[in-house]
Amino acid sequence: MDQSVAIQETLAEGEYCIIISFLAVQGVLCEGDSRQSRLLGLVRYRLEHGGQEHALFLYTHRRMAITGDDVSLDQIVPVSRDFTLEEVSPDGELYILGSDVTVQLDTAELSLLFRLPFGSHTRMFLQEVTKACVGLDPATRDPEFQWLSRYRCAPPQEAGSPALRDWNSAPGTWPACCGLAGGRAQGARPRSRPSGGGEAGAEVMWGCYSQPGMRRAGFLEEVVSKMCAAAGVGSHICLVGFNSFSFSLGGSNFNNSRLNEKGLLVDQSSRGQDKPESLLPRQNKSKSEITDMVRSSTITVSNKAHMLSMQKFGLRDTIVKSHLIQKEEDYTYVQNFRFFVGTYNVNGQSPKECLRPWLSHGIQAPDVYCVGFQELDLSKEAFFFHDTPKEEEWFKAVSEGLHPDAKYAKVKLIRLVGIMLLLYVKQEHAAHISEVEAETVGTGIMGRMGNKGGVAIRFQLHNTSICVVNSHLAAHTEEYERRNQDYKDICSRMQFCQVDPSLPPLTINKHDVILWLGDLNYRIEELDVEKVKKLIEEKAFQTLYAYDQLKIQVAAKTVFEGFTEGELTFQPTYKYDTGSDDWDTSEKCRAPAWCDRVLWKGKNIIQLSYQSHMALKTSDHKPVSSVFDIGVKVINEELYRKTLEEIVRSLDKMENANIPSVSLSKREFCFQNVKYMQLQVESFTIHNGQVPCQFEFINKPGEYSFCKQWLNANPNKGFLLPDSDIEIELELFVNKTTATKLNSGEDKIEDILVLHLKGGKDYFLSVSGNYLPSCFGSPIHTLCYMREPILDLPLETISELTLMPVQTEDDGSRIEKPMEIPKELWMMVDYLYRNAIQQEDLFQQPGLRSEFEHIRDCLDTGMIDNLSASNHSVAEALLLFLESLPEPVICYSAYHNCLECSGNYTASKQVISTLPTFHKNVFNYLMAFLQELLKNSAKNHLDENILASIFGSLLLRNPAQHQKPEITEKKKAQEFIHQFLCHPL
Repeated sequence: MDQSVAIQETLAEGEYCIIISFLAVQGVLCEGDSRQSRLLGLVRYRLEHGGQEHALFLYTHRRMAITGDDVSLDQIVPVSRDFTLEEVSPDGELYILGSDVTVQLDTAELSLLFRLPFGSHTRMFLQEVTKACVGLDPATRDPEFQWLSRYRCAPPQEAGSPALRDWNSAPGTWPACCGLAGGRAQGARPRSRPSGGGEAGAEVMWGCYSQPGMRRAGFLEEVVSKMCAAAGVGSHICLVGFNSFSFSLGGSNFNNSRLNEKGLLVDQSSRGQDKPESLLPRQNKSKSEITDMVRSSTITVSNKAHMLSMQKFGLRDTIVKSHLIQKEEDYTYVQNFRFFVGTYNVNGQSPKECLRPWLSHGIQAPDVYCVGFQELDLSKEAFFFHDTPKEEEWFKAVSEGLHPDAKYAKVKLIRLVGIMLLLYVKQEHAAHISEVEAETVGTGIMGRMGNKGGVAIRFQLHNTSICVVNSHLAAHTEEYERRNQDYKDICSRMQFCQVDPSLPPLTINKHDVILWLGDLNYRIEELDVEKVKKLIEEKAFQTLYAYDQLKIQVAAKTVFEGFTEGELTFQPTYKYDTGSDDWDTSEKCRAPAWCDRVLWKGKNIIQLSYQSHMALKTSDHKPVSSVFDIGVKVINEELYRKTLEEIVRSLDKMENANIPSVSLSKREFCFQNVKYMQLQVESFTIHNGQVPCQFEFINKPGEYSFCKQWLNANPNKGFLLPDSDIEIELELFVNKTTATKLNSGEDKIEDILVLHLKGGKDYFLSVSGNYLPSCFGSPIHTLCYMREPILDLPLETISELTLMPVQTEDDGSRIEKPMEIPKELWMMVDYLYRNAIQQEDLFQQPGLRSEFEHIRDCLDTGMIDNLSASNHSVAEALLLFLESLPEPVICYSAYHNCLECSGNYTASKQVISTLPTFHKNVFNYLMAFLQELLKNSAKNHLDENILASIFGSLLLRNPAQHQKPEITEKKKAQEFIHQFLCHPL
């Protein structure tokens, strides 16, 4: 989740300062044994005279920062001339590509150490910080940072005050005002600068200090050579992304580089220069340099994804890399690596016993460990807040439980609420791990909550791409369709950034090997509890397996298509009385089930074992493990060189003067009966001729995108070898952003796409179709004037009613009198009032997408008697309906008045009374319904705070063109709704 939005809410508008960019990353402030979570935000301001200044804002926070309410400003570090940021290697820690990034922030009198998560987001953040440093031109005057005075309690000194440190109560930092949780971070400490550091004109490089004129590529060349020799890789090395992590105030030297005789991309201007030891800033600097080099370089002979990621060498180089991928089998061989895959639902418990019986007993030391947890912390604080001490507790327990016969390095840890995944590799394999990325997908209510969902880590081992997924799917026996949907959501929404940002993100299925583990929550159906226990006692596992929901759903090809699972030879792993091997004796008396599973997909995979571990009794689940031998593609150096030479020779013979040309299987696309939030896909094939070509959909003149908002092409750019094909999917999806104009007729399902061939001609694709108007995305007053279902009305009538002003009142001129509230709203609320008034977790548990489509169709056709859906699906449809309103229930014009009246119920009622009649009616109707829900809180477990939080952001929304809200705005909006829940209407 991007947390920069939360920090943006805490920033003030300056009289002459405009916030023009913002980027934030979450990290850990390290001081001795202390570890404190911090959000780091880089803020850039444009000053009145046209210059710009930067500062790092450091925030404390308790939960995943979604809004400004979730963070408190702790301190500010101006990016002044003496500001430096460098990557360091903590003493005694083995570095591995993909591990967290440790960086040191230094000013003249301050030093802070942070650990940041490895990945594309951190990489972007560090690049932006480095650019901010690059912008400090020695020829310009020193920055004054007058705009930061608003964050200080004491008034600022006059411009021209002698020294920045005199402005601050603590050297090197700007503590925040007391109202923003001010105070200096515990990690801040004064330090002495190395000689020559921080002077005007001194160069600062990412990963090292350097003196003016010093070049870095020569040193990198030496380091790469040593690494090649150590890894036995040979000489085919290229520093892909070199300028992504190596910067200086003098600018990047990447454009002056070329390949040297060792195959290294080096700066020509650095050749022959001496590198005296005196220029190395610290004792561990060489280690830091190696760290930096490994991060920003790739071994092309063992990394096929990077073969297509370099942009410097143009089309010919791309052709070479594409041919290398096609001929991969000619120069690789398969070598087996031992993988341990484990999953454990720990039921919110802390580790109470050694994990070696699960992780390492009775097996050969694995090469790779993939260890997943679910329900790491079940507290409400863990659900709403990001930090939990259980993460460190279980990480330590796993690290201590790894096989004692080998040394391991942590590659990555990723967590979403209670779902955590750990990846370790043997120390000797660390050099062959690359392209590590981790992502999360929450599948809770409206796709936002993280109590259910998945986390994943993808990486490259030698020349094989691997993706490991840990998921916790929806609970309860009858919710198998919701589990199916969770699985599909994780597959469709889990995307990993590539090193080359111009390449499309990778999905789970775009990997050679996929390992999927977790509490999948599929149960035993059609058998009563006693029958299940009897079959377990008889060890008739195969008879029991016939009733396993996952087996049934896989056979129906609704989930895990193409995946394999080993034979279940162990008894179900859920549910036990905690601390024992006894089946559940609680009031609910859950039937035993194989909830905890491991599946795989890919070639050259042999499962050696698949078992549960009854010895561990911490949880109501038993841990499960599976050991695999996985064949990984490894480069044969001699064959690689031979293949490369053959490709280059064949290209030399190719006639490059020909103009590229393709044929399209289809050029006209018609999307029939498009519905709100229902994806439609049309596909076509591009077949290339005899000349390699690059294609891309391009913008039409005067337009900012190559297609309209409701349309997308996937992929929208690519490369084709001669006589090759690629399938393009055109995806049409109407959401709250685009629905209103389609309802009104201001927009139509019509577009022209321009497919451009580099060096060739353009091809034009026609898109047409019809949209079925929906109550979703329609204004409140429009729906009130529609006494008939929207789909029974002529398009002209729908258009006329949709375009009516919001303030329209009934003047008696219409034949039919409008309704007081939209009938569609009444249908959903009435359904919930009759069926869900005591429903537990209402508005907190998501519904089924298929049921939402059914609900939408019933509302749009008026066939409410046919409505058959779960309470949770109807509740979510109500929330989606309110979210889709182009003008919220409380009109944008009343937004500021509502905030000002928050806490004053009498004044708040007065504001509501000024709303247009239909909006006022809807507000009062919803408040009455929510109060009825609260009367049944003993059964549904709802309270005023939960409902105010959920409905506050839907009923009271920022105006469309409004700047980011102040830190208190969201809280005031919730307080405004809260008071109507607590007082009788």
